[in-house]
Amino acid sequence: MLFSSLLFLFLFLPAVLCIYYLLPRRCRNGFLLLADLIFYGFGEPAFILLMLISIVINFAGGLWIAHSRTARGKKLSLAAALCLNLLLLGIFKYAGFISDTLRLLPAFTGLPQLEIPLPIGISFYTFQAMSYLIDVYRKDCLPQKNILSFGAYISLFPQLIAGPIVRYKDVSDALANPHRESGAMFSDGVELFLVGLSKKTLLANPLGALWAVLSENPNAAGQAGAWVGAAAFSLQLYFDFSGYSDMACGLGKMFGFTFCENFHYPYIAKSISDFWRRWHMSLTTWFRDYVYIPLGGSRCRLPRALLNVAIVWALTGLWHGASWNFVFWGLYYAVLLILEKLFLGKLLTRLPAVVGHLYTLFFVVIGWVLFALEDVQQLKCYLLVLFCGGGTPDAIVSVQVMTSLPLLIVAVIACLPVTKRLYFTMPHRPRRMLTSICSILAMLLCTASLVSDSYNPFLYFRF
Repeated sequence: MLFSSLLFLFLFLPAVLCIYYLLPRRCRNGFLLLADLIFYGFGEPAFILLMLISIVINFAGGLWIAHSRTARGKKLSLAAALCLNLLLLGIFKYAGFISDTLRLLPAFTGLPQLEIPLPIGISFYTFQAMSYLIDVYRKDCLPQKNILSFGAYISLFPQLIAGPIVRYKDVSDALANPHRESGAMFSDGVELFLVGLSKKTLLANPLGALWAVLSENPNAAGQAGAWVGAAAFSLQLYFDFSGYSDMACGLGKMFGFTFCENFHYPYIAKSISDFWRRWHMSLTTWFRDYVYIPLGGSRCRLPRALLNVAIVWALTGLWHGASWNFVFWGLYYAVLLILEKLFLGKLLTRLPAVVGHLYTLFFVVIGWVLFALEDVQQLKCYLLVLFCGGGTPDAIVSVQVMTSLPLLIVAVIACLPVTKRLYFTMPHRPRRMLTSICSILAMLLCTASLVSDSYNPFLYFRF
């Protein structure tokens, strides 16, 4: 079930909100778990059992770690629980990829091709569960003793499918006290949800339709069209994923939860390091806190610190998908970040800010092409057209590129902080009036768009 679907907007969400706030406070987490499972099972009922298994494993794992009396016992408990999580993730997400890779070797040509369906959001809720186990082990949080409350945390539908990755310690108070009704918080949640819905339906969807045309046959687009396509995908991915994150955070506020910010204007970054401090912040901080720092971070000698960067980004690429293009994409960023750590970062600080912006945008856009095209031949073809030109531009495709320029200009402006700054320079009363008018218009426009448009994917659902 998509947030940007009429069924969710006009049936599921209103019904869940009404029942949630009519129920006694002690029953709310149990009902929320039920609603989460209905939401998840609407598209993939077969994987509800997998979700329940994950909940039981990690609930028991947290108690097991907390009640182990020795340091060795705690380590063994943590290792066992983490291995079970990684085993489930490995079977459903990476088994087919490993099998396909091995079959390229002469000794393994007889291996069967595995066709294992990927449960939606498994990377997100698995990482969420693992962070809980590690935090219990580190004594950063107490273990949850109510399995219904813990199940509500793991399967919380606002951020279940595509994040942000929420740590248990950040929502434990709200789970323990599911009664914090606040009119201001609820209103802020509705506004934030509508911002995300507008990003998704009014910007990401038409940008995605443009990218679908241009990526299918880059030779028909020509070199200029290929660059427009790469820019369109870069903007589509931002508005798609940041729109989902805004909707998730808005829904969280409606139910009394505060989720972490996941995007902070990444396309104004002045370096690749700065970009990844702004893009998918819940994932980058997860890898920093649970992988990079435990490996030694930057406190080691330089060769080991650079190796740590490479390990983290290889894993980051694999987290995004079981395909070699994601591995190349992760290593691509590892090389750029290592160069910045060695000398490029210091050089960029001495140059005018515009140089840092252009450098970052160039490499990020190329990175998104690597990210988008899983077929190696299609990727090679697109990169050739992008950098070498060639092909014969098709008149129809050229017209589509030209007519898309106003959309691209609006999208570029929308991903900059200028509109937010102008908004907050307004006096309070006119600002609130403008917010109310824009919210009503956003709901009308988004509904009209969803009724008339069949192109409505969420890119990060496949992760």
